[in-house]
Amino acid sequence: MQATQTLLGLAKLMRLALGGEDLSAFGQSLLRRATENPSESAALMDAAIIFQCLGNPEMGLALQHEALKLSRHYRLPASLPTTLNVLALMAPGEMMANVPLECLLEDSDIALSLYYATTDPNALTEIPEHDLLFVAIGESEAGRQLLDAWIPRLAHWPRPFLNDPRRIPRVARDAAYARLHTLPGVGMPATHRVEAERLVAIADGACLNELPEFAWLLRPFDSHAGHGLVKIDDRAQLADRRERLTGDGFFVSSFVDYRSPDGLYRKYRVILIDGQPFAGHMGISEHWMIHYLNAGMADSTAKRAEEARFMARFDQDFARRHATALAAIHETIGLDYLGIDCAEDQDGRLLIFEVDPAMVVHAMDPIDVFPYKQPAMRRIFEAFRALLFKTAARQKTHPSQNPDA
Repeated sequence: MQATQTLLGLAKLMRLALGGEDLSAFGQSLLRRATENPSESAALMDAAIIFQCLGNPEMGLALQHEALKLSRHYRLPASLPTTLNVLALMAPGEMMANVPLECLLEDSDIALSLYYATTDPNALTEIPEHDLLFVAIGESEAGRQLLDAWIPRLAHWPRPFLNDPRRIPRVARDAAYARLHTLPGVGMPATHRVEAERLVAIADGACLNELPEFAWLLRPFDSHAGHGLVKIDDRAQLADRRERLTGDGFFVSSFVDYRSPDGLYRKYRVILIDGQPFAGHMGISEHWMIHYLNAGMADSTAKRAEEARFMARFDQDFARRHATALAAIHETIGLDYLGIDCAEDQDGRLLIFEVDPAMVVHAMDPIDVFPYKQPAMRRIFEAFRALLFKTAARQKTHPSQNPDA
């Protein structure tokens, strides 16, 4: 195995980007370093992150591909004296392809090693020293192939591991709907996996059959953060998009109007750590498609004050109100670490948009604008650290081969 190289990594580079640093010049300096020393795969990996932050994912993925030809193993040392070593099993791909462990472990006493898996699990012949393994691969078509290949090897892994790879496919949008929509206290829009050709046929007049009546939310497979997401109110709007109904296919889900009585939409991010819920963030918007960065939170004192109240009273209010639903989701999905994007529907149920372990959680928002976020993020980070130490301390037991375990 090539000597392991040290990354700057996602968390440091995200912090620079959010702080307004000129990443273009920094990215070019990394490319020069890699050109001068062709074995500098870490410089390529860091440059790959920078280009994605700059809105050029194609270049970022190309640089990552070149880096992984040189090495698939990288490390991020602990900021404090190391007390635990975690190995993360990663998928090549964009930043949201994996659980952003670096953001969860920023400024901690836990050292992180990243191994970018292939579909040949035996390619990892020399296992890096670690106290536990975290399966950080998110749900996607490419991710499922990696997970399927690694399940047999992980059944006999020499250390404890978190986020059982057999359970990660449960968070796919259609699979999650099948498992979650009947749970007590849960609402989830009907969601179907539909090939592009079928949608073209529907646009041309074919019957809906098992699909819900309009209005729809339509999103490409493996898309996140609202990329490609559109609302389709009727067949005429679908026909207007006919030329864009391409690729492998789309998820079709029923649109649910989740406006609060004041006419605003509220979307919550909840993190489940070992089954315990924590407040990630709250976005408030006049538009149904809420992403935290487009909700105008930084520009509204009133919105931030409401989010601060949500975070401060989360355990006594939101988490208690939806305790039954959140516990059922944890039991049904079965992952040690899971993110939930949700709202409250007009019947008071927990309205699930997505469940996914790879949701971004970080403590990088400006403290002068969002001072209330630091305590909430510290609670998440401390709970995650406790989970890692508890898992590392337990006696390793091989998981059952039953895929429903």
